[in-house]
Amino acid sequence: MYAIVETGGNQYKVAKGNLIRVEKIEGEVGKKVELDRVLLIKGKDGIKLGTPTLTGAKVVGKIRSQDRGEKIVILKFKRRKKYRRKQGHRQYYTLIEIEKIIS
Repeated sequence: MYAIVETGGNQYKVAKGNLIRVEKIEGEVGKKVELDRVLLIKGKDGIKLGTPTLTGAKVVGKIRSQDRGEKIVILKFKRRKKYRRKQGHRQYYTLIEIEKIIS
């Protein structure tokens, strides 16, 4: 059984026991989180497809960690004008372990 879930503007294919890294979700480590924007569920009884989401369906998971990704360097440069700008960014992420899929 698996589901397709939307969170943080991205879609993830999840199954029980999977670890997914999503954009930051508020909460402490060990706290349960419910993802209610379920787009599709495939199980023993076939495929359930939402328009755009399934009502009453949700994916329950537990927050494993709150961390940051690798640093991305943004460099702007204009030749012959002595213009250089260097900027860095590290995105916040949440690691979630999927516990169950409720359809």
